[in-house]
Amino acid sequence: MKRKGLITVLSGFSGAGKGTIMKHLLEEYPGRYNLSISATTRNKRIGEEDGREYFFKTREEFEEMIKNDELLEYAEFSGNYYGTPKEYVNRLVDEGKDVLLEIEVNGALQVRKIFPDSVLLFVTPPSAEALKSRLVGRKTESMEEIENRLSISSKESLLMDKYDYLIVNDKVSAAVKEVHDIIECEILRTGRNSVMIEKMQRELALYKK
Repeated sequence: MKRKGLITVLSGFSGAGKGTIMKHLLEEYPGRYNLSISATTRNKRIGEEDGREYFFKTREEFEEMIKNDELLEYAEFSGNYYGTPKEYVNRLVDEGKDVLLEIEVNGALQVRKIFPDSVLLFVTPPSAEALKSRLVGRKTESMEEIENRLSISSKESLLMDKYDYLIVNDKVSAAVKEVHDIIECEILRTGRNSVMIEKMQRELALYKK
């Protein structure tokens, strides 16, 4: 009996490793998960393809999507829009495919309003010191930019308790297994299997004395 797909949202501080966890999930469980593709107004980079890395839109096209309520969530960063198309996610879910979304905290809470059954996971390193160390270790930003990211993380931490699960990413392999195990358990929850429950109750009612 075909079930609807499960939507799992991963959020976390910049530098927490959520992107790495996503990458390993897709590699270690090939064909098991479907990564939601975002729409964006930023320019396509060398090697990127429309419909693979992103759905590339003009600013006018994206704003038309906002106007027509075609996005689960969206935000603007550095002058560019980023958002999750509703139709794409709905199609995957209706096909029984489990969908992974990697989005920031406000977007995650927007998704929860539209899909109350979605599962929200927050990824964090074991300490603020570890987070800062990872950001510094990337060697891609100035100390001023890193301090700004940590300031944003401080605000995001106030929403951590809005999530269903906390993933402490100290060791990537362990964090990946935790995420996979949570999703597998969520799929088996009775509240997600009402059709199967009703079927069994209906069939067994024939034996009722």
